[in-house]
Amino acid sequence: MTTTLRTRVAIVGAGPAGLLLSHLLDEAGIDSIVVDLRTRGEIESTIRAGILEQGTVELLDRLGKHSRARTVGHRHDGIELRFQGEGHRIDFPSLTGRSAWLYPQHEVLKDLIAARVAAEQDLRFGITVTAIDDTDPLRPLVIATDADGDELVIEADVVVGADGSRSVVRPTVTGSSQGGYFREYPFAWFGILCEAPPSSEELIYSNSPDGFALISQRSATVQRMYFQCDPELDPDSLSEEQIWVEMQKRVPGTTLLEGPIFQRDVLRFRSFVAHAMRKGRVAIIGDAAHTVPPTGAKGMNLAVADVALLHEALRALLLEGDERLIDSFEERALQRIWKAQHFSWWMTTMLHVTDDASDFDRRRQLGELRSVVESTAGQTYLAEAYTGWPLPSAE
Repeated sequence: MTTTLRTRVAIVGAGPAGLLLSHLLDEAGIDSIVVDLRTRGEIESTIRAGILEQGTVELLDRLGKHSRARTVGHRHDGIELRFQGEGHRIDFPSLTGRSAWLYPQHEVLKDLIAARVAAEQDLRFGITVTAIDDTDPLRPLVIATDADGDELVIEADVVVGADGSRSVVRPTVTGSSQGGYFREYPFAWFGILCEAPPSSEELIYSNSPDGFALISQRSATVQRMYFQCDPELDPDSLSEEQIWVEMQKRVPGTTLLEGPIFQRDVLRFRSFVAHAMRKGRVAIIGDAAHTVPPTGAKGMNLAVADVALLHEALRALLLEGDERLIDSFEERALQRIWKAQHFSWWMTTMLHVTDDASDFDRRRQLGELRSVVESTAGQTYLAEAYTGWPLPSAE
C-alpha cells in the first residue's frame, strides 16, 4: 500500500534545522511536511549541549510563547580562558555588544516541536526515508516507509535534507554519502554530567600541560564538564575518582565542585563540509552539510544560519518565482561555514595538547593564548566569532 502526499517543501529530519525551517516557511504561507526516523520521545530526550549565538536566540524568539531560550536558558556575557594557572575573562558585551546563551539542544527541540504541533504542522515521526528521486527536476520525490512498513511518497517543489551527519539526502546532492572535505582530530572529549552546583558562573576553557578541559553548566544542580582524551578511550574504564582527578588537574587554579556522575561519553572530533549543498530542487543543511568540532560552539548555530539563508531563498523562489537567491544559497552559506570551520579549528588547536607536541610547540601555543588575552583586537575576534556573525534578516 502506497500513500502519496503533495507539499511545497518536504523536509527530511526533525532536528533544529528542519523544524525551524518549517516554522519560518509557515510564517510565509508555504506549507511543508517534516519526517524523521525517530519518535518524538527519542528526539526530545537525547541530551545534547547547546551554546546559542545571539542571532540564534533572536530567530528562536519568533516561536513566541513556545521559545524558552531567554527564560529557561542562561545568558552568558563572557567566557574564561585559563592557562598557566590563571584565568582571563573575555567580556562579550564590552567587545561586541552581544552575548551567548547556554540552552541545551534538546530543550530547543522541545520548543520547536511544541510550536509546530500547536500550528498543526504535518510532522511525521517513525518515517524511514529510503531514497530521493530527482528524475523530475521540478518535482523531487521523497520515498519512504512508515512505522507500519507501508510505502510513503512525498511529492514536493523542493526537498531539504536536514537529517544529520548520516544524511540519506546528501548522496543526491553530492553523489555519495562521503562527498565532501573531511578532517579527523587526534583527540576526543570525555564528557560527564554530574549532580553538583556550578563550579563557575561562566564557561572555563582551560589549556594545561595535561590537556584541555571545559567546565560548562547545565542547571543549578547539574553540570556538564569535559576533558581531552584518546578517541579510543572506553568511557566506562575510569572510576569516578579517576575522572575527577583528571578533570581537576586540567584546570589548575580552580577548585571544581564535585558530585555523583550519572552520564559519561566520549565525543570524537571531526570536521566535514559537503562538496555541494544543492542540486536542482534538493538541498542539504545543518549536519547533513557540515560538522565542526565542539570547541567553538558552532554546530547548531551553523544549522540555524543555513535555515535563515534557505528560508529567504525558498520564499523568493516559491512565492515570487525568483531563482536568484536559491542559485546563490550555497555560495553564501559556505562563506559562513568556512569561517566557522576556521574558528573551530583555531580554538581547538590553541587549547588542546597533542601527544607529539614539542617544547617549542607548547611555548608557541602559550604565546598564542597571550596574544589573544593581552590584545583588544584578539579578544574582539574571539568574541565576535563566539557570539555569532550577523544572520540574514529572515523576514
